[in-house]
Amino acid sequence: MSILNIMWAGGSAFASVQKVHQQILSRVEGCASINTWLLQGSAGVGDLGNHVVEWNLSSDQLKERRIWKLLAPWMRMRFKKALPKDVEVVLLDGIGVARALLPVLRTVPGVRAVVIFHGTTRLRGSDLKLFERFSDSELTLVAVSNTLAQSLECDTRRPVAVLRSAYDPVAFRAGSLSREQARARLGVPLEASPVLGAVGRLVSGKGFACLLEAFAAASVHRPDARLVIVGEGPERLALEAGIERLGLSGKVFLPGHLPEAATLYRAFDWVAIPSLDEGLGLILQEAVISGVPVLTSELAVFREQLAEAGWYAPPDDAGAWSNLMERAFSASAEVILDGQSRALAPERAWTDFTETSRRLFSCR
Repeated sequence: MSILNIMWAGGSAFASVQKVHQQILSRVEGCASINTWLLQGSAGVGDLGNHVVEWNLSSDQLKERRIWKLLAPWMRMRFKKALPKDVEVVLLDGIGVARALLPVLRTVPGVRAVVIFHGTTRLRGSDLKLFERFSDSELTLVAVSNTLAQSLECDTRRPVAVLRSAYDPVAFRAGSLSREQARARLGVPLEASPVLGAVGRLVSGKGFACLLEAFAAASVHRPDARLVIVGEGPERLALEAGIERLGLSGKVFLPGHLPEAATLYRAFDWVAIPSLDEGLGLILQEAVISGVPVLTSELAVFREQLAEAGWYAPPDDAGAWSNLMERAFSASAEVILDGQSRALAPERAWTDFTETSRRLFSCR
């Protein structure tokens, strides 16, 4: 028996989603093989299983637009013929993949579909009707946080399992670079302090424009402070213009996408996560496990993980974020980290993640 992992796309823009699927697949049991389909893009971020098929489909094909609406039955037949003969569990990456593949899986007896939601999703009436065609034993909906699961249950009127993504803390720490190594990799002077880090795609939803404004205000009182934002994306030019406009040249650095970003957290004294919305926010876990406390937006999904140990500011509120930074720069990062580590409880979280993954995805 085998498991088929179907993902919307490969590439660095989808690295965090691929990371979650890699974690899940590493925990499953009882499957002779694990196969992966990438509907768009190419592999190249980690190990996605024994065999990867790159479909290289266009958005029009996947969303059944224009001529592809007429050719949808032919496309579904292609998918059905390509299914491994011994497939028992199919892991579907979000609603886009579910829309494309659930109509196919509905015609294949003995296959269990699992749709995993990584973030806030706007469901259509047609999605709910599609879900209704499956029994609970044929289709499982999964969310990466309690917050997201509760929202989906209200929308779908179906049970939604919670699989909060987690890391093996021992392995993650072992792969982290030392403070000296990480700062050398980023070009940050070893003696620089405080250094605030941020990691994520350079898109508006990550809140980095607000972070720049807040840092500019906070750095008036701490001219020695530095900010490093690791990531790449369409907002780069706007952020570079903001750095110039705010007089932050030499204080704020944008090193781009770094495949090894998860090993570099110890370069920072604090990590900021100013997102406007998140499904879970793996950056929070990565930072705290690495030994670096976090500042986050006041989002339910972050409070779910850190509770009262979190240091929060409202999303997109530069004044509040500036005040939060100033407080952090004057506080004991070691004391704050201790509280956040106890709240996150990464060892217990990893055990729970392993047990839930095996229950939901392992072949029988």
